Amino acid sequence: MQNNGYSYVDVIYRVLESWYMRFAELTPKLIVGILVFSFFLITSKYLSLGAVKLFHKFFPKSQKEGSLVTLISIFRFLIMLMGTFIALEIMGFSGFLWKFIGSLGVAGVIAGVALKDLVSSIFSGMLIGIDKAFKVGDYITIGNHSGTVQEIGFLTTKIITDDGKKAYIPNQVIFNAPFYNITASPQRRIILNFEIPADEDITKAQKGMLEVIKTLDGVDRLDTSEVILTDLKQGNFNLQAKFWMKVGANMLQLKSDAYLKIKQRLDADHIQLVTPTSISITNGEPSPSENQDK
Repeated sequence: MQNNGYSYVDVIYRVLESWYMRFAELTPKLIVGILVFSFFLITSKYLSLGAVKLFHKFFPKSQKEGSLVTLISIFRFLIMLMGTFIALEIMGFSGFLWKFIGSLGVAGVIAGVALKDLVSSIFSGMLIGIDKAFKVGDYITIGNHSGTVQEIGFLTTKIITDDGKKAYIPNQVIFNAPFYNITASPQRRIILNFEIPADEDITKAQKGMLEVIKTLDGVDRLDTSEVILTDLKQGNFNLQAKFWMKVGANMLQLKSDAYLKIKQRLDADHIQLVTPTSISITNGEPSPSENQDK
């Protein structure tokens, strides 16, 4: 029993001794790896600033207001990631890391399929932040939604619509479809369409509409205002009035005034607009009023 006890102690001693020897051999690599990682950690801010300067030097047209902080964060993350891999390689742990990453391959595929839309929205949000196509406070139109941007998040962009509702637009939708930044183009052109029967005096209608437009408050660049004939369909002419709005003017109010005053002018000139025709289709049975008449 005593000999067996000594043999167990001897085995434990040898195991501990082998661990100690391996740790002693690994210690210099650990110290160097930690020093390298600390170097990248401390200097990542300055290295990222240098990387951004080089990026702007090679791509001068990419400089946009507000994008500097985002670019610095991206380059800093990449530099830290590079420092981590270098430190692990020095310490001899890179093989274990790659095996671990490889073991996550199947799980990564499953997660990628399940979280495809989520990841797409996150990356789209990052790209929106880099591109700076719009910012908080801008008035934008995305699909059927128009409103003021309240917040640009990782997953969604929040806007306050014209009727006061808060709409959450997935960033993936914004990045994959056209959208309009109304604030970026403060001067806008208003286009109004009117249908007039072909037997009316079209030249007189054009002249009257143009005179009304030039008297409206809020209209800019009067010499570019025009009323043109765009289409003739089913015996009706389509007249299109185009004019520029002054910066800061109320678009909805200006359109309302234009419609009202043009209608009044056409009525004064005895020019009729096309009105919808109500057609009632029955199954051939007389209506209740017809039965009463009989």
